[in-house]
Amino acid sequence: MADHNPLSGVKVMVIDDSNTIRRSAEIFLLQAGCTVILAEDGFDALAKITDHHPDLVFVDIMMPRLDGYQTCALIKKNAKFSSTPVVMLSSKDGLFDRARGRMVGSDQYLTKPFTKESLLKAVAAHVKAAA
Repeated sequence: MADHNPLSGVKVMVIDDSNTIRRSAEIFLLQAGCTVILAEDGFDALAKITDHHPDLVFVDIMMPRLDGYQTCALIKKNAKFSSTPVVMLSSKDGLFDRARGRMVGSDQYLTKPFTKESLLKAVAAHVKAAA
């Protein structure tokens, strides 16, 4: 039963303390046929990641308690999730931020506000890489 939608059934976790960002990402991803897991911050995400085993994680950099860099580093340090692609989300598009994201193991960097196209392109790129 081949599905013509390449993103159908892909499990994507979106970690962002902004309800607006979480909602818009969720809408774009659901329209593309993805399964979406939402988390409000790093602690919330780390609690859910073990249960859901997402195929891809989008994480906001600026979050209270545990920021995106720390969250990404913790995901990558966990042997079970070290190969899970992590895409950083940030409103800052600086070289330093990108470099820091790479240092903690992020696979890609997406600037906010993201478009539906850029979000889905990121998912497609990492799903292809994993397939």
